[in-house]
Amino acid sequence: MAAKRSMDELRERVVLGEFGVRNVHTTDFPGNYPGYDDAWDQRRFEEAFRVDVVREEDGVLEFDMVGIDAAIANAFRRILLAEVPTMAVEKVFVYNNTSIVQDEILAHRLGLIPIRADPRLFEYRNQVYSKHMTWVPLGNQTDLFPDADFRPVHDDILIALLRPGQEIDVLMHCVKGIGKDHAKFSPVATASYRLLPDITLLQPVEDEAAETLQKCFSPGVIEIQNIKGKKVARVANARLDTFSREVFRHEGLKNLVRLARVRNHYISAKVWLARSTASGKMRGKCWSHLQAEAAQWQC
Repeated sequence: MAAKRSMDELRERVVLGEFGVRNVHTTDFPGNYPGYDDAWDQRRFEEAFRVDVVREEDGVLEFDMVGIDAAIANAFRRILLAEVPTMAVEKVFVYNNTSIVQDEILAHRLGLIPIRADPRLFEYRNQVYSKHMTWVPLGNQTDLFPDADFRPVHDDILIALLRPGQEIDVLMHCVKGIGKDHAKFSPVATASYRLLPDITLLQPVEDEAAETLQKCFSPGVIEIQNIKGKKVARVANARLDTFSREVFRHEGLKNLVRLARVRNHYISAKVWLARSTASGKMRGKCWSHLQAEAAQWQC
């Protein structure tokens, strides 16, 4: 039984020790462990793989991907960075710029401002067909998009500082693109993932040791309960920990705690820049795109 637990730990946990990290490499390939069937099976993969939305707020989407390897989790991260289309400034026509900001620097900074516009209403610039040869007056765009709210996502992005007598007069054209064409089209400011922390107390930790243990972890990780007049430590929410390994500095505590990470449970935190309205149309579009990519992995 102990051997099986040790084998499961080797296969499923990345263990953090005082002087190093163990089990960091994926080892569950076919034939590596006697008695385990690790051959690829689509049905088993579909049953084990799931995506749980943990937090969705203005500008932030955090979700867990469970049951996959680091290579696939990284593929999702790269998809978010480079494959989700957004709108961004492509051309800047400078009519007058007497500021200290050079025209090319100004154009570059304008291009990096996230635009609140649904890219599904537009076509890619590099997909040109004869049907696109049409005359569209600039003056009636409000008639073409009566319900649109095209504007910068944020109102407080500093572009340039002007001195008395200086001015900036520019005309900008926005086009549809994706992050692998240029970083300005990326819908996320950051796209990262980390393994789910797994903290186990090997023995009861009580009284003063419990308080010391609580200070070794991020707020909310260790909770102290009063049981029969004693202060007893318990793991409340291991997810909140950053794994500073502060506990290993205490001789009386380092052998009472096992720090690990769940090998196939990825916490993904994405900070969205480009969004449509407050209802989250852009986030829904990005999420739909991610779900479509996940469906391709299952095929």
